[in-house]
Parts: sequence; C-alpha cells; structure tokens
Amino acid sequence: MNRREFLLTGAVLLTTSRASFAAGHPRVLTAEALTQQVLPTKYAGHTSVLGFNGSVPGPELRVRQGEQLDVRLQNNLEEGAAVHWHGIRLNNSMDGVPNLTQKLVSPGDSFDYRFTPKDAGTYWYHSHYTSHEQVARGLMGPLIVEEDTPPDVDHDITAVLTDWKLDPEGQLTEDFANMHDVAHAGRMGNFAKAFLPDVALQEGERVRLRLINASVDRIFPVIIEGLSGKVVALDGMPLSTPRDYKMPVLAPAQRVDIIADVIGPFAMAMDNRNGPYPIGDLPVSGRVEPRSASITALPANNRPTPGSETQHLSLKMMGGAMSPRHEGDNIWAFNNVSDMQPDPFARIKLGETVRISLINDTRWQHGIHLHGHHFFELDADGSAGDFRDTSLINPGESRDILCVFDNPGKWMLHCHMLSHQAGGMKTWIEVV
Repeated sequence: MNRREFLLTGAVLLTTSRASFAAGHPRVLTAEALTQQVLPTKYAGHTSVLGFNGSVPGPELRVRQGEQLDVRLQNNLEEGAAVHWHGIRLNNSMDGVPNLTQKLVSPGDSFDYRFTPKDAGTYWYHSHYTSHEQVARGLMGPLIVEEDTPPDVDHDITAVLTDWKLDPEGQLTEDFANMHDVAHAGRMGNFAKAFLPDVALQEGERVRLRLINASVDRIFPVIIEGLSGKVVALDGMPLSTPRDYKMPVLAPAQRVDIIADVIGPFAMAMDNRNGPYPIGDLPVSGRVEPRSASITALPANNRPTPGSETQHLSLKMMGGAMSPRHEGDNIWAFNNVSDMQPDPFARIKLGETVRISLINDTRWQHGIHLHGHHFFELDADGSAGDFRDTSLINPGESRDILCVFDNPGKWMLHCHMLSHQAGGMKTWIEVV
C-alpha cells in the first residue's frame, strides 16, 4: 500500500451519527441507499453508499447480556438483504444467511430477528447477501452486549475500522469481486478510517476501547498512541488474564477490547510499509487524577468445556494467485471444493468436541470464521488458547482449533476476506 495512492494523508473525520438504541424501545434497522461525507469536504463531496438508518456505520445496538434483542430489518434497497449477527451464539434461524438459515429479504419486505445474546462483549452486524459488495458499500454496524457489572471506565468507545476504494471524485469504484482482487489479497481501499464517537478525553481518564475490523478484506495492524493499558477481550470473549499490547492486528471481522488510561494525545494509525497511516483521533484536554486500581479481567462468559475429541477434520485452503491448481470450479476452494454445496463439510452430533486443522496451502492470508460458535485456538503443545470466532492463518501455516458444537443447525464456515468468500472459499457444517 503506497501512501501516495491514498486520497488523504492527514487526520480523518469522526462520525457524529453514532446514536444507539435504548433498551426497551422498538428497534428497526432500515437498509437504504444514501450519501455520506466519507472524505473531508476539501477532498470531495458526499459518497453514494448503503447504510442502516441513514448512516455508515449503522447505529450502535446495545443490549444487556441475557436480554432479548428484537430487531426488524426493513429492506428499502433495490436488491435483497439479510443481516448476520457476527460472533453471537444464537438460534440458527436468526443467523442471517440467505438460502441456509432464512429466505432472502426482498426489496420492500422486512424480517424480524429475535435472539438473546448469551455472551457479553464486542460484536457487530453486517450484510450476508453479496456481502463482498454490500459491506464494502457500508451495510454494517456495531453490536455491544453489556455486562451486568461493566468495568469502571470513564468512556466506552467503539471504533469501527474500514477502508474504501474510491475514484478521484470520491465515489466507490464498481469493480467489486474483480478477478485480480479476488485472486490476491482482496479489495484494498485507497482510503482508510476509524469511525469514532464525538467525545473529548482528559488525561488520567480510563477508557474502554472496542476495535472492530469491519473492512471487506483489509487486515489492520493498529498503532495506538496516548493510551497505556491492557487487552481484555478478543472477538468479544474476555481473557482470563489481561495482556500487554503493542500493536493489535485485526483480520476482517475480528475485535479487540482494550482498557487503558489516557496518558497523552489519542490517535490511531494503521501500520504499513511506508509508515503509520492516520485513521482517527480524539481531542484530549485537561487532566484528572488517574486511577490507582490496576486493570483486571472482565467477567467471564459461560464458555463450553471441551470433552474428548470425537472427530479430527482438516480444512485445506486452496487456490488464488501463484498457488497450485485445485479441483474446484471457482478461484478458491476448501479441500478441492468451491462454494456452498448441497452436502455439508461435516455433520456433527450436538455436544461433540471436534478438532479442525486449518491448513493454508495458498500464498495469501485468510481469516476463517465459524458461525454460531466460538472455538479455542490450540497452542503448539495442544493446550487451549484464545477463544475466538475468527482465526487469521498466514500463508503456508496451519492452526488447529477445538470447538464444542453445542448449537444445533446449519452453520456457515468461510473466509472472512469477503472477496475470497465470493471467490469460492465457503462451506457449511450441520450440527444435529
């Protein structure tokens, strides 16, 4: 990524449209075409996008852990729509995958989603219909499940990271899923930003910073200045012991929660080979007495306990540029098979503990996401490591994951580099 190829080399605008729904009020997500000021006005005018409720990202949905969430998707687009609730362990019929868990919501129609989040944490929602295009156009937003006893912080800040591929007039280019992008790293935008709330900070305050990578294909190595603290959660799931951070790296769809004290000017940048690229900042003025209490772990979610392994499956990523040929009929494949098939990759009995070896036999990184479940990334010695819903696998590398399949239904398993998904890297698992 060449810094000169970006349309902007300074600080980015902050969104002021981060209204959230209060608990107990009707919640309607209206998918619609709109225009929004993506670039600062000195560079270009409004950009034609797709959004929810008049903004990109869509409104921040907040719900208490164990509280039922009722959301009506109203489709005011000229094309189909559906919403996936990323990272939420929910009933299969609410997962939002057209032709697998629900019918496509036609233009002018609506669909009611109703589920009760089991796990507190940072999640998000996004289109799961032609998602490589609809998410790139803006159909996504944050979903926050609050703990019964939240941590003691002065500000709870959600940062939605994304990039945009824009022409010189500031409009999205229409080359979604072109063969070159799909066969390589995916759709790489020439402008990146962090959508942040309109809030002012003071030195000494303690903040919770929730990072969500909502981009289609870009991996974000995030440089954070002005904060000193700990990583407390990954993909919504609390760490048993908070850990130090230097530069969180987020694959598309991954999330990182940080609790930290403000120690100076707050800014975020994306690391790249030409140096840090600014993506967002917040004003810091004044000072308060800092907290003396150390940063402790968040309340634990109710994670399933793995039993004896009943199956050991292998999922080999194949295809793409500069990689060996495979037998699938698209650019990418899992185990020589491209795209969704009538039969699942695996049928698993409810409650089984299954090991899956994720094998990247390609020249590109992939973020593998499993719907309806979290899984343990296994350490080199076979012990259970981080509990995640999306795992980033580097070229030529492998990682074993261990999953307790305790949620019945048909669950998609795919690369969350959504251009790779469009190019065939997707399958499904049936839990019966």
